[in-house]
Amino acid sequence: MKPSLRPLLQSSRPLAGTILSLPAPELAELAALCGFDWLWLDIEHGLFEAASVQRAAMAAGKTPCLARVPANDEIWIKRVLDTGVAGLIVPQVNTPEQAERAASLMRYPPAGLRSAGLGRAAAYGQDFSGYVARANAELVLLVQIEHIQAVENLEAILAVPGVDGVIVGPYDLSASMGLIGQVDAPAVQAQIGRVRQTCLRRGVPLGIFAASPEAGRRAIQQGFQLIALSTDLSTLGAAWRAALAALSQPGK
Repeated sequence: MKPSLRPLLQSSRPLAGTILSLPAPELAELAALCGFDWLWLDIEHGLFEAASVQRAAMAAGKTPCLARVPANDEIWIKRVLDTGVAGLIVPQVNTPEQAERAASLMRYPPAGLRSAGLGRAAAYGQDFSGYVARANAELVLLVQIEHIQAVENLEAILAVPGVDGVIVGPYDLSASMGLIGQVDAPAVQAQIGRVRQTCLRRGVPLGIFAASPEAGRRAIQQGFQLIALSTDLSTLGAAWRAALAALSQPGK
């Protein structure tokens, strides 16, 4: 079994991660070496596939990796879990029934419906029995609350056994409210506040994307535990722009 995120979640301390969309294992290794607590491997909007998720998880070493699957889909979920990631982020979970489906597909019987495979997670079959004995307890399921319907159904979603935490998707949430991209609009922030208050009251780990360190610090102050700090592409772009700007100002 690869590194588990669950002990970190139980520590209640803020956990800094970043979103990787480029399927280069070197990027995952570099992010891990830089000290991130966890990594988000993005299949939904990034270029990852199951094989590249596995290579990134291997390169990250002791840093837990969560893969965001492209859909709440049996094939994707079982293939990605077999790579040895620490858990999944499932997008667009808007109802308790969708949360139940994700939780069931992640767990072996009798708790769920996950099928048995001999992939890297189980040491390619060398530790199948041990992995099966540990997997249900150690894997983490984070559901994304990124639609106004999900906000309305949040209490019922959080009541589903096997849902370990929530990640707010502010951009898709804003789109579902007819305010696409306007994540700082008062109406959008009010709905994010509803999610935050509900999760804090229930003691459910809560995460959110933060485009900058300043946004991340604000989120931590508000009670968010999982901070997805920027993305690989955004970080590279900002660093390159800053380097070019500095290059054009000699003597400073």
